[in-house]
Parts: sequence; C-alpha cells; structure tokens
Amino acid sequence: MKSMKTRLDIVTLLTFVMALGQSGSVQANDRDQGQIVDLSLIVAENYPCTWATGFPRFYMNRYIRIGPSSPYNSDLLQIDGNTGTQIDVPPHSIPRPGSGLKNAGPLGLEYTDQTPAWKLVGEACVIDVTSLLDQAPNGVSPLIKKEHIIAWEKKYRPLGQGDIVLLRSDYSDRYYKPMPEGRRFLALPLEKKSPAWPDPDPECMAYIAKKGVTAVGCDSPTMGPMPDLAAAVHDEGLLRGLVFTEGATNLKKLPPTGAFYCMMGPRHFKGPYGEGRAFAIVGGQADSLIKSAREKRVADLSVVMAANYPLTWPGRGVSRHRHPYTRADFFYEPALDIFHHTHLMDSHAGTHLVPPAYSLPKPGFNNNNYPPKVLQWLKEYEVKFGKRGTSRVTADKVPLSQISGNARVIDVRPLIGTTQNSQWPASPAITAAQLEVYEKKTGKLERGEIVLFRTGHVDTHYKPLPEGKTCMENPINGLSEGWPAPDAGAILHLAKRGIRCVGTDAPTLGGVDSKQALFTYWTLGTQDMVGVEFLTRLGQLPAKAVFLFASPKIKGCHGGPGRAIALY
Repeated sequence: MKSMKTRLDIVTLLTFVMALGQSGSVQANDRDQGQIVDLSLIVAENYPCTWATGFPRFYMNRYIRIGPSSPYNSDLLQIDGNTGTQIDVPPHSIPRPGSGLKNAGPLGLEYTDQTPAWKLVGEACVIDVTSLLDQAPNGVSPLIKKEHIIAWEKKYRPLGQGDIVLLRSDYSDRYYKPMPEGRRFLALPLEKKSPAWPDPDPECMAYIAKKGVTAVGCDSPTMGPMPDLAAAVHDEGLLRGLVFTEGATNLKKLPPTGAFYCMMGPRHFKGPYGEGRAFAIVGGQADSLIKSAREKRVADLSVVMAANYPLTWPGRGVSRHRHPYTRADFFYEPALDIFHHTHLMDSHAGTHLVPPAYSLPKPGFNNNNYPPKVLQWLKEYEVKFGKRGTSRVTADKVPLSQISGNARVIDVRPLIGTTQNSQWPASPAITAAQLEVYEKKTGKLERGEIVLFRTGHVDTHYKPLPEGKTCMENPINGLSEGWPAPDAGAILHLAKRGIRCVGTDAPTLGGVDSKQALFTYWTLGTQDMVGVEFLTRLGQLPAKAVFLFASPKIKGCHGGPGRAIALY
C-alpha cells in the first residue's frame, strides 16, 4: 500500500513514450496513410472457405450473447489453418531437423509462431496472368511459366530481396461465392467438372525463389496446380524459406509495383500454416513502409498461441470461463511426421480485436433483458456519460484503416502498485487527467494515431500454466493487483482527440473490476472506437513507428484473434 502523496507523485511520472530510437524511414507525423486495400476472402459457414477434401469445416458458435446471462457477445471458433486467405510457412513442406525425413532442416522449425515478422511484409509485385483463367481442361490448372515472370521483369524491373510476388489470375474474384454456387471455387475442379485455378509450375516457382523475394501469393485456393504438381511447387518455394499467401483476392486494385503488402495471422504454436488477412497500402506511407520492410525493421507485438498458456478469459470464481484455446489433430502426414490440426478458441483469445458489437447490443435491444445488476450499472452509466449506443459493427466490418496507423506508446507502468489489497479485484485506472499530463509533456495526441498503453503485464506474466495464473486468473479473483486499464473518462478523452483505436499489452482494456470494465467497453463502442488487446513487447518500439493489426475476415465475429506488428 502507498500513501496518497506517493500515488499523486506516481501520476506525475506518467509522462513518457518509449523512445529506443530517434529516427526511421516511417514518419509518425505523416497523416497521409495511403489507401488500404483489403485482399482477403470473407470467412463464413456458407462459403467454400476450407479445403474441400476431408478438412474440418469452419464453424462459429455464437455461444455468448448480450442478454440475461452476459453484457457481452463472443463466439466459439472452429477454424483450420487452411481457411479463407491463408499463409503457408516452411514446415508445411519441410520436416524438422533430426527427423530423418527427406528435406529435413532448420526451416522445418519455422512455424507460424516463429516466422519472422519481416517475411510478412514487402513491396507488392503484381504479375497479371488473367489471360490463363479457365484455359485448361476440367480438373487441370493452366500453368504460370517462368516466361510470364521474365516478361513482367522486362516491362517493369527485376525482382529482388524484399519483394512479394502476387500472381493475379482473378480466380477468387470470379468464383468465391456462397454455396452452392461456390462449389465452382474448389469442389468442381477437384471433381474434374471444371477447369482448375492458374498456378505456377515448379520451374516458375524456382525462378521466383532464386530472385531473393520474401514471399509469393496467389488468388487461387492453393499454391498448387492441379492435378499433380502441388507438392513440387510448394517444395520449390518453401524449401528456400519463402512464405505463401493463398486465397488472396482483389489483386486488380493494386498497381504492378509500389504498393506495400502485408499478410498476417495468429501465431499458432507449431503451426505449419495458418488463417490470415492480406492487405496492401497504396500511396501515402507505402514507400517508407517498403523501405522498413526491406531493412527488416519490423517488430512482432503478438503472443504465441499455445494450449498451456493463459490465452482465454478464465472468469471470476467457477463456471464463468470462456472456451479454452484447443488444438485438435485430425490427419497424420507421414512425409512430415506431423498431424494436420484445427483449432477451437474463443474469439477473444490471444492478441485480438475488440469491435463495437462486442459490448453494444443491436438496435432495438430491450435493456430489460440485461441481468438486474447490469441494468442498474447501465442507469448509472447513462447518468454520467450519456446514452449507451448500439452497434452491428462486428470484426469483419472494422475498416483496416482504423487498426493501422502511427503508434503512440504511453507508458503507464508507474501506476503498478497503486491499489490497496483491500480493494482487490481492482486495476489501477488510467484517467483523462493522467492523459492530459502526458500530453503536456509530449504533445497532444493526433487524430488517427493508434494509442498503445504499455503496462508490461503480458511481458511479465504470460507464462505456461499454472505459473501463468498470475496473468489473468489471480488478478480477476482478487489474489493480486489487476493491470492498469483506461476508465470511461480516458476513453472519452481519446475520442475527443480523434483516436479511433486503442491497444494494450494487458489481457483487456477493461481491467478486472466488472463494472468499470463494462463502462470502458460501452464507451469504446458508443464512440465507434475499437480495441486491440493482449499485445506484447511494446518496449521495443522506437518513438516513431507504424502499427498494423489484422485478423481473419470472419463474417459476424465479435472478436478477432490476429497478429500485430510495427514497422519503424
């Protein structure tokens, strides 16, 4: 416990941004972000979003709903790494070292949780092969040849380090549709009832890989031509350390060169592939971001997702927990000595997005459907902060531009230890007054900046269970102090500054006090703001950095496990 004077002195220390570097190619004051182009397929149960031959289907159970049992919405996701727009990393083709299997080597350990963040970003080099679409017999892929790549290089420039080759056929644009029409995307080609998707042949992939590019992407379901060249094409790229984007879309919106490209997804422990989100930035900061990517000045701000870590809200007491992160093996691959697997998880597991519809009901909701305690809280909230809003904005409807921007890291670690044991469960409150003190020292927050609260909590407490109980379970149950969290007044202050996205390296923005947490989330949603929670390693960011977050584009999802990076 601390005296009141000590607590006031601590507030005055809330004044600095972590500044580990003084300059960079990304300008934090450049408000011209550029145009963000979404290149991702929608993921939904009525779309052909999972591989069609025996892989688990995508499924979303809307198991927590605003109403008599909860003031929040959340979803249980069953999602395989081969879903929608997805990423392949080297272990998809390379066995781990020491396995004794063909092609085994160190790259066999570069799973999605180990893939360097700089491999996910670079300059988009869009190669138009739309003339090949449907130019093959049923069940056969038109082949993209080395000559297509060479012709592009002669017209534009040679490929090289830091480039990301995107093979544009417009296949997904034309054929990715709701079922049953969507059978044309995957099922009919596999049944040899329609031509398959254009894809590179092995010689073409080898040529691209030898140019030193970072990654290769396609707008077809897989980087594998039908009927029998898929394994060879994967090997030619992944054995050289490339990563693949599969199932991109909307590539026609990009110029041949000059756009910044990013592909991100959750960091699944020992994941040989993973669901993700692809997007590009055209104009604005694109050039500086490309420069940072080429120089590998990219920081990963996401936690690794593993079943023995405290990834999911445990709830206070008993039987208030959300579905734990679970890995389910379903098919053994002898050539790699691994199982294919799917995951079951709450939509707020790990590093994730909080959209307005997480805490706000849909228009027309009868407030009397809340539990009596929550209804009383709502009356208090509306007296103090005004009418609570409503929303239909789920994660898929949050613009990528809202969760990407110049980062403003506010160090709130001096607040740790300022609550009394008798008050627990409680989180030290980040208030509007403290933010004003910060702004007097560092300058006003600017419209469109991404405000990131550095608590250090996840860095310190995200550990394997049972030690990892100190991350969420103990603070929630009053056995230790909660993490610093913004109160509703702080969120209103940020909203007035034009801040539309707030992040934290703590498990939640709401903290551990149920009432105060709900007030924070109601304010976020009512102000049309979003949150990114469960970040990590914010201390590695210099004073000027650009923050990027993306989660798979899951239709109607009230959260979004994803990945956060920063370029500087």
